[in-house]
Amino acid sequence: MRLSTEPRDEAQALGVVHAALDAGLQLFDTATAYCAHDALGENERLLAKALATHPRGDRAIIVSKGGLRRPGGAWRPDGRARSILEDAERTAEALGRPPELYLLHAPDPSVPWATSVRALGEVASRGLARRIGLSNVTVAHLDEACALAPISAVQQGWSLFDDRARLSGVLAWCFERGLEVMAHSPLGGPKRIAKLAGSPVLSALAAAKGETAAVIALAALLDRHPLVSVIPGARRVETIADAARAERVSFTDDERARLREAFTALAAPIAATTSAGGGRGEVVLLMGLQGSGKSRLVDEYVANGFARFNRDLLGGTLKDVAHAMSRALAQGATHAVLDNTYTTRAARAAAIEAAKQRGAKVRGIWLDVPLHEAQVNVISRMLDAHGRLLGPDELKRQRDNTGLTPLSHFKTLRELEPPVREEGFDVLETRPFVRAPRSGGGGRFIAFEAVETVTRSDEPTFVFAWTERGSAVAEAAQRLGAQALVCAHGGGPPACWCRPPLPGLLLEACHRAGLDPSKCTVIGTTETHQVLAAAVGARFVSAG
Repeated sequence: MRLSTEPRDEAQALGVVHAALDAGLQLFDTATAYCAHDALGENERLLAKALATHPRGDRAIIVSKGGLRRPGGAWRPDGRARSILEDAERTAEALGRPPELYLLHAPDPSVPWATSVRALGEVASRGLARRIGLSNVTVAHLDEACALAPISAVQQGWSLFDDRARLSGVLAWCFERGLEVMAHSPLGGPKRIAKLAGSPVLSALAAAKGETAAVIALAALLDRHPLVSVIPGARRVETIADAARAERVSFTDDERARLREAFTALAAPIAATTSAGGGRGEVVLLMGLQGSGKSRLVDEYVANGFARFNRDLLGGTLKDVAHAMSRALAQGATHAVLDNTYTTRAARAAAIEAAKQRGAKVRGIWLDVPLHEAQVNVISRMLDAHGRLLGPDELKRQRDNTGLTPLSHFKTLRELEPPVREEGFDVLETRPFVRAPRSGGGGRFIAFEAVETVTRSDEPTFVFAWTERGSAVAEAAQRLGAQALVCAHGGGPPACWCRPPLPGLLLEACHRAGLDPSKCTVIGTTETHQVLAAAVGARFVSAG
């Protein structure tokens, strides 16, 4: 990838590919989207040129990927059927031959998964690739995809420092069904490579075998299962020479044990099957989007004698929280409740595994909350803590759950994996969200675009707008005897909670004036105003 996404000398890039062929390597991973900006197919054309100018180039096994775009250098999934087929055609043309394996680069949350997978199946049926596979997926994605198309391989992030592929159940799912697993970023990516030399276990093994820590790290993944391959992103001839030596490294049983003790990523994959819980104690996982109501429910469990384990309180990672819970169970605790977000299978796995190891029954409670209700709760929590909305810069500095940004909330929603019993839950229940009654009176919220259609009223009135012309909004509000509510933050992805249709402006006004949003009226002219009214449960009146 980095031969085309970063500044490079073409002769040096060709030299890296030739060095790999000289060293006996045959597997080359590329993608349509590996390019500097919008020059789709750049890396594939580079690879084709390198292979054509080397005597062993015809032996190369090429893996490529499609369904991703690079607008302005960003990475954006495009799972539309037409795009996937066009990418596959572009790949075959750029390479001068169909790749041995063609992968869907990443799921596109805006396109039905089945649509993308069926298009991938058509890639195979048209002869645009010999085999097809997936990249960056969940167990749920795999379950659905393998019922629709002949999936034979999965590419997933996996390194000694990244065991999400194990925790998520993806590794076990693939190994049980004979799917190949390609570990991308197997050295942890550029930011983590330096950590390799700092590991006493890797350093000792490297010294004993006359290798580098990086070679040992790659060899440890390859040694984990016969279906595993690794694809380090080499940019230099020296790096690719290191990678080539990894397949020749072998380990004794004692060395394997030392590696697995040091790196949980090498532990036995967590199976996607229910394990029977023991009879001693109960661990409850409260799961759901931020703002789904976990805090209120956890208080009930704590009042009933459950020990609470929460990352915001304990610090560290979700694994640290699971370890703290495990220690408590080992020391005699019998009931524990964990109320972290736990919106992905990988996030939940460590807690479930730790509970099972202690013989505890695992109960999962999934709080199923609509996005707009969760947004209202996130904003209300901020208002309760600070008395006002925090601005974009303040949100960045905030270190507790009152500083959640809209983008972080949307990201959680995109990654959401509702739990299933097969993860290891003995009991799993879903609780629909029900908003508690609110106190306060009613009021009017008038969109700036609709002020000319409204007359004065004794009812509490507010004029709201997303605009940098705050003075114009203030003047319009003054004519109506109202208060002005203005979001003056710039365009682009929302960095604040006050830009309509996000409900921050209205909720902040209700908080200060003691109003019940469900008793209020929103008067507007656009669909955005209607969505805003629905978000807070207010009545909408069209000014048109």
